[in-house]
Amino acid sequence: MKRLCPLALLLALLLSGCASMLERDYASQTVHNRAPAAEGDSSILRAEDYHDLVNGIYYFVSQGMETGTIRLYNYTQDVEADLDAACLEVVEDDPLGKYAVDFIKYDCTHIVSYYEATLSISYRRTAEQIASVVSATGSSAIRAELQEALAAFRPELALRIGYFTEGTDIQALLEEAYYDTPASAFGLPQAEINVYPDHGQQRIVEILLTYPVDVAEAASLSQELTLQAETLARLNGILPGSDCAPAIAALARGQIEYDPEGGSTAYAALVEGRADSEGVALAVRLLCQLGEVECQVVPGRLDGEARFFNRLRIDGETLYLDAAAGAALHTREEMEQTGYLWGDALSAPEESSAESEN
Repeated sequence: MKRLCPLALLLALLLSGCASMLERDYASQTVHNRAPAAEGDSSILRAEDYHDLVNGIYYFVSQGMETGTIRLYNYTQDVEADLDAACLEVVEDDPLGKYAVDFIKYDCTHIVSYYEATLSISYRRTAEQIASVVSATGSSAIRAELQEALAAFRPELALRIGYFTEGTDIQALLEEAYYDTPASAFGLPQAEINVYPDHGQQRIVEILLTYPVDVAEAASLSQELTLQAETLARLNGILPGSDCAPAIAALARGQIEYDPEGGSTAYAALVEGRADSEGVALAVRLLCQLGEVECQVVPGRLDGEARFFNRLRIDGETLYLDAAAGAALHTREEMEQTGYLWGDALSAPEESSAESEN
């Protein structure tokens, strides 16, 4: 007997009142096969209950296998119904199945003391794409994976995220990762973000990146920029473990000509010698990386115009540097008194204006 487990089966189950099976959260974190192999062959698995059956099918998918066999021993449930349901659960409810699988077919035969189900799996992702899915739980882990992708100018990234919430802002994390990867920041890539499935605690988030520059050329410029930054750091005493924040500020101020119309990259700042505030802030971030100084790029506004600067953590104190304006380090209060706006404060003037209009 042959069976097909496409999306059409889901519709049939919904119409027949079996939706409750599909509405439960799917939170399995098992990434290896828990159904034992039969006779030492990893393509032939043994199952004795529905849980084993689901794990076996998931194992085949996780390995990118197009065919596999499951032998059901001492199986007291309805084999056909459970095979249909297990295929559907993997294809529709499991993140990897939803991301990678088009459909699953099976052929089931009763052989004396057991049933043998031979599965054929059709994929919409390559084996390489399936193997490249990485697990990331929490914003820091997601941002770190994005940084690695940006540093290598990769066109796509697939993350299996545990405890996914609807408030997870992948675009915001991408922007943070971009500014934390200054040597490769040659224009924020456009991101297409797809989530699989649309329910459950665990999801696979697929991020397709389109870079605004030629990737090969950008990779070459990145190498040139890194070499230039390392040379400048060495000549100016910017070394890990040293009190080099003042040296970084002085170097950025002395090396870079601030130009509101200049380039917006660390390359423009450190190699070409002229950049806007975004380029200057990215250059400071790169020098801080070399000196192992905790630092972030802060997008904000000053006098009604976009302005980028840096937040540094030095000896437990948070200080700010706008190297486009000078080499002095400032407290938050000093920055606010000067008129800098960032973070939540960016929306405050708009809200006040809206209230006055009303």
